[in-house]
Amino acid sequence: MQFLKMLFWCLLAFLAAAFTLGNWTTVPIRLVGGLVADVNLPLLLFLTFLLGLVPTLIWQHAARWRLRQRLSAAERSLAAVSAETSAYVAPAAPLTTNTQPTV
Repeated sequence: MQFLKMLFWCLLAFLAAAFTLGNWTTVPIRLVGGLVADVNLPLLLFLTFLLGLVPTLIWQHAARWRLRQRLSAAERSLAAVSAETSAYVAPAAPLTTNTQPTV
């Protein structure tokens, strides 16, 4: 499985390098004040990808934090309930051995 994972990442890196070499053109971007920024297309696509990835990562971290809080609250309530019920449970009767002889 590790080999397949490594093969996937190598293939992905090769495709990214081939795309970069094949599309190394500049794209003019008009900024405020009449400024024009000449940006390479692969860099522009990479920055656009990261710009779309940031909100997703923020949402994922918030969801994980919320689930962690819910899990710890559930564990605390479970510990409290088990502590309450252990106080009400009668102690078990001591085990007695059968002293009658077997025939």
